[in-house]
Amino acid sequence: MLLAVTIFAATYLLVSARRLGLLPLGRPGAALLGATACVVTSVLTPEQALAAVDGHTLVLLFGMMGMGAFLALDGFPERAQSFIARRVRRRTRLLALVVYGSGTAAALITNDAVCVFGAPLLVTLIRRHRLPPFPFLMALATASNTGSVATLVGNPQNMLCAQLGELSYRRHLALMLPVAVVGLLLNHALLHFMFRRELEGDLEPASDAPPLVTRPIAITLAVICCTIAFYLGGFDLAWVAVAGLTALLIVHRRDSAEVWPRIDWSILVFFAGLFVVVEGLVASGATAWLFERWPLWRGGGELAWWRLGGLFLVGSNVVSNVPFILVVREQVAALPRPELGWELLAMSSTFAGNLTLLGSVANIIVAENARDLGGLGFWAYLRVGFPLALVTTALGVAWLLLVSG
Repeated sequence: MLLAVTIFAATYLLVSARRLGLLPLGRPGAALLGATACVVTSVLTPEQALAAVDGHTLVLLFGMMGMGAFLALDGFPERAQSFIARRVRRRTRLLALVVYGSGTAAALITNDAVCVFGAPLLVTLIRRHRLPPFPFLMALATASNTGSVATLVGNPQNMLCAQLGELSYRRHLALMLPVAVVGLLLNHALLHFMFRRELEGDLEPASDAPPLVTRPIAITLAVICCTIAFYLGGFDLAWVAVAGLTALLIVHRRDSAEVWPRIDWSILVFFAGLFVVVEGLVASGATAWLFERWPLWRGGGELAWWRLGGLFLVGSNVVSNVPFILVVREQVAALPRPELGWELLAMSSTFAGNLTLLGSVANIIVAENARDLGGLGFWAYLRVGFPLALVTTALGVAWLLLVSG
């Protein structure tokens, strides 16, 4: 047990150190090192390690990133930048566009993909129009997290909860769409209030821009909409996403060698390694020992669910959301109402991404892209993210308890 706990703790520290920029190993390398250590030290057999890797989640991530890559290849980010510069005249309107645009897009193609494509676009706009960076960077990071709660493909933790809890895409959308909409309204209101002085003024006039949507972009968007229809129809999320990617490869007739570099393979390696490391921790009996002494579920009634939502929020930041979900999966499955537990975990771990700068990979992506503009400071981020995460999580818990009876 001690060996498995040591490997897990060392892996998490290496992952966190990289996120803080202290070590060059990187998140994928740290996870891979931890997975290898589990096998080399016989915490897991090679067969157990391979069985621990959740292929369904990895395939879903791969398909979603692939479809998002086509939007980049079609030049959509650059066209969107020109379109925004020409149509949006006021800073306040730009803030609203970033919040609601990134929040909506995150629900369709994942929050990480939105930040990968949107951060360079936003940095260019900030430089060109000499805008205050922080409000707009915060809008992209926080809104992509907030909006992603709406669907089971909005972020990796939702994908994992969907797989482990066998959640329905349609059911989740019906539950979480109102939360996402109100959450984005709160997100926008908080940013507008906190930075109202910086948001005064207009953008510099822009010259004519090319049309926002071309034929290839329209085809890509149509395929993404088709995948949503299949999700709503109850088809397998992972294979629908891969089918969408395959359809785009065929319809666009584009050399696939242009697509593969646009997919962040390091994220897939990162998740695969984490699956093995957490399985080693669980197989050692460490999590069972922990939850025997401090069980997640205590008592009953609404107060117990509120307590659980708070634990999920904090735990997702302390251990990081994906490892935390893997650690508590057996406890969630054993709850009196498992489906409500999985929905609560998906929602809380998503909004936990807004609590701190390190709470979400999407936040780090934005911070790294904006390094030359001053980036996003940990404490400055916390001033906005902390109240936002608390309020939206409370909203989500209250709504789930209300509609679930």
